[in-house]
Amino acid sequence: MTLAIDTCYRYSVFGKQFNKSYEYRKRIDVSSFKPSDLFPYISMMNRIAIFCGSKAGRNSAYTEATKDLVSIIAQQKIEIVYGGGAVGLMGIVAETALANGGTITGVIPEKLYEMEVAHTGLTKLYRVKDMHERKALMADLSDAFIALPGGVGTLEEITEVMTWSQLGYHAKPCAFLNTLGYYDHFLQFFDHMENQGFLYKSIHEQCIISNSPRDLIDKLLMC
Repeated sequence: MTLAIDTCYRYSVFGKQFNKSYEYRKRIDVSSFKPSDLFPYISMMNRIAIFCGSKAGRNSAYTEATKDLVSIIAQQKIEIVYGGGAVGLMGIVAETALANGGTITGVIPEKLYEMEVAHTGLTKLYRVKDMHERKALMADLSDAFIALPGGVGTLEEITEVMTWSQLGYHAKPCAFLNTLGYYDHFLQFFDHMENQGFLYKSIHEQCIISNSPRDLIDKLLMC
């Protein structure tokens, strides 16, 4: 892969995945770049929504994978949009983003805000009427969606944006961080739905699935 710049300060990236031109001000050798390293030059992804649990789970690997993922996103200068909570994996998302100098926006329903589970140190916090408004605003703000391990709410959030994608309401990528195979049984049920003729497209075609935070972000930034 090579990077070229002309006298008008425009450069082009040529390679298997890229064939585009953008404005920039100096020559850079990207031959050894990972996909995520190219983000500042080629991606239009400004915000990623993260859906995750209000509990941290019984295995510390869920916490560590969450920290790794959020750290990578923050280092790429991508804003994080999440549910606004201060507990469980949600709280870990917020604290990790802030610790890495990231920008993080929360969206929380009034009922949960009144229960004092909102994180009060975020870059921005939206207080909305209910869960429906929360999901709609998160979807509107975000350029992509990632599901971390979580409960019923997490499943409902990611499957709703998947449904909207299937129906053509958006073309934003959806992804699962499958830490410790957390989503294996869920994915197998989608395979069952496909085998029984109830899906238009395999979940493996519709979504990015990985157990590695770095691999997941690399693939997401290639969309």
